[in-house]
Amino acid sequence: MKISIIGMGPGSTGMLTVQAKETIDAAEVIIGAERLLQALPGDCRAARYAVIEPGKTKQLIEANSQVESISVLMSGDTGFYSGARNLLPLLEGYEVDLIPGISSVQYFASRLRRPWQDWKLVSAHGKSCDAASLVRDNAETFFLTGGLLTVQVLCAQLRDAGLGDCQVTIGENLGSARERIVVGTAAELARLDGHLLAVMLVDNPTPRKTVSCGQPDDIFLRGDIPMTKSEVRSVILSKLRLCEDDIVYDLGAGTGSVSVEAALLARSGRVYAIERNPEGCRLVVENAKKLGAFNLYSIEGEAPGAFAGLPAPDAVFIGGSGGKLSEILEELLRMNPAVRLVISAVTLETLAEATLAFSRLSLQNVDIVQIAVNRVKPLGGYHLVMAQNPVFVISGEGEND
Repeated sequence: MKISIIGMGPGSTGMLTVQAKETIDAAEVIIGAERLLQALPGDCRAARYAVIEPGKTKQLIEANSQVESISVLMSGDTGFYSGARNLLPLLEGYEVDLIPGISSVQYFASRLRRPWQDWKLVSAHGKSCDAASLVRDNAETFFLTGGLLTVQVLCAQLRDAGLGDCQVTIGENLGSARERIVVGTAAELARLDGHLLAVMLVDNPTPRKTVSCGQPDDIFLRGDIPMTKSEVRSVILSKLRLCEDDIVYDLGAGTGSVSVEAALLARSGRVYAIERNPEGCRLVVENAKKLGAFNLYSIEGEAPGAFAGLPAPDAVFIGGSGGKLSEILEELLRMNPAVRLVISAVTLETLAEATLAFSRLSLQNVDIVQIAVNRVKPLGGYHLVMAQNPVFVISGEGEND
């Protein structure tokens, strides 16, 4: 038996490649979504099964083991956010051909008469997506939409993040007689009634070009809430060793200076700033909005109780523990035995407590650094060296296999 997984393009037979059409014509059994089966030519005599789940598709293939050729239809291209990815591992031992089709991004770009090699390609079809962070960092961002994240929801995310003036181009029912292309701002299209399945291109004329840590202290709103200073913040972030998609906790977040910079570095991840002071939580939100940290979430509460319902962290900074350091560390290691941990201490008592806790919990790669910063300030016609309070930074990690 030969199995062919075929990209149907936008879904009309006119958009099929010659190879795809010849393979479909020769098939004895055809499996695919109902809308793709309906798009087949009327003279197609193969047995048809409207199935999209990979497991059920495999069962149908096994039930038709007596035939010589089966075609499995996929929308778009077999290599671009296609169901072929989940089906292929189930078909080991079979002779399988993958026949590409015209993807939605290719077709949409051709309709707009624009090149697409520089577009940031994103799927928001049935999966979570932080549209604001993606658009903030890219000049051209292409979204597949559907499920809960419709065009309207994504445009509302952009509008609420201060990106409502970005131009958005929407393509609905591409390749069909009901095709529609709509252009407007994100703010305008957040109110649009439209099809659940659509593609969307967002143009941002001023994307963020660089990401750095150790932003100037005066860039943050502070009030009377404690804030980790720029130089110390830089060392903390380096010790966290953040990856782009990390889940990060900032405990005792204060104004959120560490949280904001962590969110900008872990741009595809999420950062949870946990702070018990309501004024601190408000400042976290304001600073996140000011610096475009759209993947930062402020949580009012105390650790470890505030961890309830949160995803397990990859990295955690503890700037304040409320006297529950050992309890917090034990819970974090239970949630993720390989979690990366960084603690700041301004007193010898906190340093001793953290050192003992790290030793008792057998953390690996433990490192203790003292940061002593001097700043120069003008005084009349002179410059005076002003010593800042020394800070200890203690870092380590759980068992990392």
